[in-house]
Amino acid sequence: MINTSFLEKIAGVVIQNYSERLSETTIVLPNKRAKVFLIEALKKATSKTILSPEIVSIEDFVQDVAAIRSIDSIELLFEFYEVYLSITEKQHQQSFELFANWAKTLLQDFNEIDRYLLEPSHVLSYLKDIEDIKRWGIEVENKTKLLENYIDFWKLLPLYYESLYGHLLNKSIGYQGLIYREAVNNLDHFSNTIQDRNFVFAGFNALNAAEEKIVQHLLALDQAKIYWDADQVFLNDPFHDAGLFLRRFKEKWKHYKSHPFEWIVDDFSQSKNIQIIGTPKTIGQAKLAGSIIEDIINQNPVASLDKVAVILGEENLLIPVLNSLPASVGALNITMGYSGKNNPSQILVAKFFKMHTAALSRTGGSYVFYYKDVLDVLTHPLVEPYANCSHLVRIIKENNYTFITLNKLLELNANPSKLFLLLFEKWDKGSIAVLENISALLLLIKGNFNNDNQEEKIAKTFVYAVFKVINKLINYYSKHKHIDNIDTLHAIYKQIIDIAEVSFEGEPLRGLQIMGVLESRVLDFETVIVTSMNEGKFPAGKSQNSFIPYDVKKELGLPTYKEKDAIYTYHFYHLLQRAKNIYLVYNTENDGLDAGERSRFITQLEVEKQKQHNLTFDIYNPVLPTTAYQPMVIPKSEAVMERLKEIALTGFSPSALTSYIRNPIEFYFQKILRIREVEEVEENIALNTLGTIIHETLKALYEPFIGKFISETDLLNGFKLLDDEVLKQFKLVYKEGEIKKGRNLLAFEVAKRNVSNFLKMELESIKNGDAIKIIALEQTFERELTHPKLPFPVLIKGNVDRIELRNGRIRIIDYKTGKVEKTNVVLKSWNGLTEELKNDKIIQVLAYAFMFEKEAGETPIEVGIVSFKNLKSGFLPFGFRAEKDLDITVTHNTLQHYLEEIVLLLNEIFDANLPFEEKV
Repeated sequence: MINTSFLEKIAGVVIQNYSERLSETTIVLPNKRAKVFLIEALKKATSKTILSPEIVSIEDFVQDVAAIRSIDSIELLFEFYEVYLSITEKQHQQSFELFANWAKTLLQDFNEIDRYLLEPSHVLSYLKDIEDIKRWGIEVENKTKLLENYIDFWKLLPLYYESLYGHLLNKSIGYQGLIYREAVNNLDHFSNTIQDRNFVFAGFNALNAAEEKIVQHLLALDQAKIYWDADQVFLNDPFHDAGLFLRRFKEKWKHYKSHPFEWIVDDFSQSKNIQIIGTPKTIGQAKLAGSIIEDIINQNPVASLDKVAVILGEENLLIPVLNSLPASVGALNITMGYSGKNNPSQILVAKFFKMHTAALSRTGGSYVFYYKDVLDVLTHPLVEPYANCSHLVRIIKENNYTFITLNKLLELNANPSKLFLLLFEKWDKGSIAVLENISALLLLIKGNFNNDNQEEKIAKTFVYAVFKVINKLINYYSKHKHIDNIDTLHAIYKQIIDIAEVSFEGEPLRGLQIMGVLESRVLDFETVIVTSMNEGKFPAGKSQNSFIPYDVKKELGLPTYKEKDAIYTYHFYHLLQRAKNIYLVYNTENDGLDAGERSRFITQLEVEKQKQHNLTFDIYNPVLPTTAYQPMVIPKSEAVMERLKEIALTGFSPSALTSYIRNPIEFYFQKILRIREVEEVEENIALNTLGTIIHETLKALYEPFIGKFISETDLLNGFKLLDDEVLKQFKLVYKEGEIKKGRNLLAFEVAKRNVSNFLKMELESIKNGDAIKIIALEQTFERELTHPKLPFPVLIKGNVDRIELRNGRIRIIDYKTGKVEKTNVVLKSWNGLTEELKNDKIIQVLAYAFMFEKEAGETPIEVGIVSFKNLKSGFLPFGFRAEKDLDITVTHNTLQHYLEEIVLLLNEIFDANLPFEEKV
């Protein structure tokens, strides 16, 4: 059983000491989340009906003291910009996006200065003096305009601070630091108005100067009590950072000169099982966390996970962890800040901005989208299932639409859904209209989710977070009018999405708890799983986003990374304080983006090991299969055999035979299952498309001469028609693709050059006395192959590029746009012809000879290849090299040898006992 939790102890004290005055008691906690758990603890601590005391977070309490409303970081940025414009000369005013780059950091510094009650003019003029000193080495006459502007910026800081402070105070709104400073100023008035109230401060560790002052003021007036969650192990060790702040308060507070420091517990040294597990990469940690939870469930299937918490050391682990949880988890509660820029819904809005801003920038009157931008939006998981656009995506891919106008999109999608119309609504009515369009779009997407499904519920939360940001932008823009164009709007959106957090809703008292480090304050769990236990992640490291240097912070009493580390240390040890089973997970990788050595906290646990702590160290590696990849093996079922008979009847093409030799699985997918390759937009002309264009152009140019002998005049006329014919074929084959610029223009010129060179080669032949008569172009031939060793007749069928009668011999030509050498079509032995892929060209051209043998009659046949990348070699004939002689005539005897090998191949394909086996 878990030790009595801190909140249960607080509940007991409240019931015991304040039962008569509960309605006049306010309990102040470090965060809002603990309130739910405290109410539950109060319920358990009493058997009768009572009025709950008021329970507030420290921030809400200080707001009450100051009587000022807190504003979020986005609103604050806009208010600051308004102030900045009012005090900056027109010619020196920066755009909002430039301003936001430094303003976010400066606001953090203003916040710290106020929380620690420092004199702002002193701190900010100090910064200006430091910058001046840095520049002492530069002579006055050598100072550049840029440098002067830089120094002027530091001079202006006190003015920025005073102007913003006054502006916000005038509106009774403020950032956290301003509210804290005003609360301290208002303390006397506040304590006079609440003389009948009791305050209980519970579970604090680090307090800023303003909080210290407020608490000590109320303690001195005997209007408050404070209860720390202090463990003696940390408090009594002068070097232990987990007790750093509590030791300071115990030593320095006037209250403790005359009052005891109460509630020092001894929980941390009690019995604990601590498993320290290393695993590679971020995803490995997520999988491991899921695996640990699965083990917990399997060990006790009926037990609830209410006392189990997963603490994420870095927020980007949230999605991988959610995807790694076992289905049996059931109830789940997420409590953590999750950055807007990592929000999956934000990625859709970013793509949406990219698509429209790019379309707007392509001027010329028309609104032109780039196909990738369109497909990125239409295939996004939040859009694809609901936009009914699969046919449009297919049309864009099949027709090679690289750039597509808005009108064309609407024309191609005849019955658009409401979602589609919102996605492609023109952004030409100003920024507010754009934001309203995005807001309506997100609202529509949000409506598509089912609240009963946990995954969809989380997705809905992500969408809603961006929806809120967009609506705030609408509100701010209507007030401030600083977003003058879409590019500026986009820049502002990118700035503020960074500081917009996602808030999750859930049932905090039920099920597994997933939270960030800060959200775990004051809470106790029996089983704790902590991820990202690496230096730089947990604790977060020395990086600080501030204009105030470290030594200045140290001198002025502002928190440095030393104090921030101490806060992390307290949170970490508090997680462990009352837990029984602890899993600390870290990344073992020491290079790459998420790399780093294991956290010093792990070393500290090891070095300062308590007697009753059972520490185990383990490395968790994913289970690797003994073989990296198992080749696919598919047995030939009855249906497969039927399909093979069907192919034998309709025709085996030479390319089907060579695809089987290349990889039987490829043959299975293409010919048996008839799976086509996925259609993609061909932004740059692919080699096979270029090949098709060259084939079709040659066919068109030579078609008028079928059955005739070609003359020089015919070929010279072909040169004249060449350009128009290539362009025509490009448009037929490449459809809507762009051919007038870039690599496609080069491909267009390559196609023309190839055809032109071929015509030159032909012209040269005719000038040298060759008599060439065209018999067939791009024509399909077929012939049945019957053989005693075959189970049934097989039709051999294929498309022949060109057949001609040249100088009394039949010549069958296969065009190849790739490079083919003479050696590729010379054979030394028939044995094993179909076992090697290098013979694919020979298998192909001899199939054409077999198909045309009857038509040729007694006329001698030669078959071969014309390679456009090797045109200087001319026609490359198939030849069989018997000893030294090369025979290029394809005789009946040649074909008999060839067919014996083809029959062997076909029998292998038709053998029901031989499965299709993948070649790797």
